[in-house]
Amino acid sequence: MNIFDYEIPAISEDFTSLLEYKNIKIIRIVSSDNIEPKIYIQDEDEWVVILEGKATMMIDSKIQALNRGDTLFIPSGTPHEIIDVADGTVWLAVHIR
Repeated sequence: MNIFDYEIPAISEDFTSLLEYKNIKIIRIVSSDNIEPKIYIQDEDEWVVILEGKATMMIDSKIQALNRGDTLFIPSGTPHEIIDVADGTVWLAVHIR
């Protein structure tokens, strides 16, 4: 599999599981610019990196702009949501249980 071999969804996001091993799950996320507002509160810690594109997120009531190459650590139980995202933004998300 090539991490850059993907199609941009017309709406929402496409989640592809790349690896699940012990307490780690790695997911590739491809976002369209047409996503439904949703607040995430996860049971596991999450580290994300933007591989392509850009996004603006609300993390625990604070706005965070992310551009290509930017990383972000989201501790478990922290409310977060995507406020705005460029069409074709590609994320790598590492979930740690």
